[in-house]
Amino acid sequence: MTRTPATPHAAGTSEAAGRAKTPTAARITALRAPGGLSVRCDARAALVCAALLAAALAVSVVLIGTGDFRIAPADVLRTLTGHGTAAQEFVVRDLRLPRVAVALLAGAALGTAGAAFQSVARNPLGSPDVIGFGQGSAAGALVVIVLLKGDANEVAAGSVAGGLLTGLAVYLLAWKRGVHGYRLVLVGIGASAVLSAVNSYLLVKADFVDAARSVVWLTGSLDGRDWDQVWPLLGACAVLVPLLLWQGPALRLTEMGDDTARGLGVRVERVRLTAVLAAVLLTASATAAAGPVAFVALTAPQLARRLTRSPGAGLLPSALMGATLLVTADLAAQRAFGSGQVPVGVATGVLGGGYLLWLLVAERRAGRI
Repeated sequence: MTRTPATPHAAGTSEAAGRAKTPTAARITALRAPGGLSVRCDARAALVCAALLAAALAVSVVLIGTGDFRIAPADVLRTLTGHGTAAQEFVVRDLRLPRVAVALLAGAALGTAGAAFQSVARNPLGSPDVIGFGQGSAAGALVVIVLLKGDANEVAAGSVAGGLLTGLAVYLLAWKRGVHGYRLVLVGIGASAVLSAVNSYLLVKADFVDAARSVVWLTGSLDGRDWDQVWPLLGACAVLVPLLLWQGPALRLTEMGDDTARGLGVRVERVRLTAVLAAVLLTASATAAAGPVAFVALTAPQLARRLTRSPGAGLLPSALMGATLLVTADLAAQRAFGSGQVPVGVATGVLGGGYLLWLLVAERRAGRI
């Protein structure tokens, strides 16, 4: 009896079947387009992204209905589709929807920026809150408020300019034949301390009205937000978030080390510079719209990574986690204190500060700091 030798196709099928039984391969789905382009999709990450998107939208609907003029979630949805009363249309579309839109966009921007910074630094502490970019945006805004007496649009422009200048300064000071993660974090912490002192000096020198205006802005608040803050932030997110997502695979390779990434064809410093520039612009845009909301950029990427259990930057899950965190924090800030309300920056500061302490303890136990 003659035995037929195994064909390459049969061998490849056998190998594919064997790989499909492994836990890692079971989580990855390959999608092949007619033109030959293939896309790898992590099933767990896709489910987490879908759950986070649903949670962010659900909390947003509840948040729109929260306030002195209560609106049931069903009525909110009816109003958003154009079937509400005149009073509901005014409250939802003109007063509350812009606030929620700023919260979603600012949270997504901060989450994406935080993931990019942590990937570049290869350090969970590599966040705009820690390495000074938020303080730089705040310093730019305070200069406009205290020294130039600028209006809201000028304050936003000053915030963006301050963030860009700080990002450029930190990147140049951290440069030494490339940018090392811990050097970037240490230089950023020093810059943050200097900028905090500058901000305190500006507050001391300001008159009562400008000081009160500055303190409210520095706390991070979504009160009084309208469509003038939504459109610039939406434009920044529409350009910069896809740019960072496009850089995501290269960022993941840089986490393996510069030599390995270069061997795989990655232009390491160009990728890092692009990621840092886009992340600084996202941070500055979010700060200009909502103020320096603390710890969202730090916590969102870490929580997203723990949920997806995926290596790498995890930019899209981080963006959705940031949006969910910020709208949830705003809802808690409005409802957790009875009839009183606190700025959303207070709620994120309390939650994020506790998370930062836990993260420092975990990093110390692991021997990384």
